[in-house]
Amino acid sequence: MRRIYLDHNATTPLLPEAFEAMAGVLKDRFGNPSSSHSPGREARALVDRARREVAGLIGARPSTIVFTSGGTEADHLALGGVLKEGDHVVTSSIEHHAVLDELRELERSGTIELTEVPVGSDGVVDPGAMLGALRDDTALVSLMFANNETGVVQPIDAVGAGCRSRGIPFHSDAVQAVGKLPIDVGSLPVDLLSLSAHKFGGPKGVGGLYLRRGFRLRPLRHGGEQERRLRPGTENVSGIVGMGVAARVVGEELETEAGRIRKLRDTFETELAGRLPDAHVNGAGADRVPNTTSVTIYGVDAEALLLLLDMEGIAVSAGSACTTGAAAPSHVLTAMGLDSRQAADTLRIAWGRVNDANDPPVLLRTLMSAVQSLGREQ
Repeated sequence: MRRIYLDHNATTPLLPEAFEAMAGVLKDRFGNPSSSHSPGREARALVDRARREVAGLIGARPSTIVFTSGGTEADHLALGGVLKEGDHVVTSSIEHHAVLDELRELERSGTIELTEVPVGSDGVVDPGAMLGALRDDTALVSLMFANNETGVVQPIDAVGAGCRSRGIPFHSDAVQAVGKLPIDVGSLPVDLLSLSAHKFGGPKGVGGLYLRRGFRLRPLRHGGEQERRLRPGTENVSGIVGMGVAARVVGEELETEAGRIRKLRDTFETELAGRLPDAHVNGAGADRVPNTTSVTIYGVDAEALLLLLDMEGIAVSAGSACTTGAAAPSHVLTAMGLDSRQAADTLRIAWGRVNDANDPPVLLRTLMSAVQSLGREQ
């Protein structure tokens, strides 16, 4: 049975080019990049090359990239490196838990004051409302680039420009946008931008934070000179190399792959609308990353659908992979106006490089069979 993987927002298969590069490092390039001898210098050169490759994917200078263990650490470094006690922070109600939970915990502890700006039914935050929440003591604004559950793209340009005009630092969690959308931080008004390798064909356990040139960030940890003293500890050379190679490959093919994947998604959504007219694609009217379908099939439990699809070799997600199995409904979907029952009836289908034109009809046929077998609750 051929398996069809449709959960690329959770993680992506490791690109063959990244695997080969990492295998070579693990086998033969074991030096510590902080060492002065030849093996150490060789490892340092590999890290430097990867930094250039990652920077190239988002139009940055290599010196502005700080490697981390992933997107969550990048988010926490951005938030914690700016904020101090008594600060006011503005964010949206649909942020990834890596941002939202961290900020809410800081608020619960009395460290900061937090304003969460709601989104509309299309999943887009109103930039006017976000900028209207700014105060004289606002120390940071954090708005994700694209949502991990719906794929909806947020108004980064407008919010960032408004923050810059008032001298307020602006952070964007771009984990679900990097490698899917063209990003040029040279023209974007962002000060801090988070990314994660395993979302665009690199390995798990490595990510990065773009830090605008001249922007000062306070380190959260101490103990070494690595990564401009912002992320101490011996670098994960093989992971960083894999991230760099993935960034280069994805960047070279971004435009053609985005168009191909968008066609797969749109074909499926069009055919689904013809077969299940009352199925609702969340965020359909908004700008979305090209690979994501969040669909509510009213009266059909998404977890049950997921299991039936998995038995037929199709991997999808019920909402976000970070929240699947949680008792509470998706905070993203409820923020968009869905009730808890509707949120529980929602699948996330995330297309990627391993999918082809054969997959949409197979998914549709299998999904319709699963819906029929489960029945529709009233």
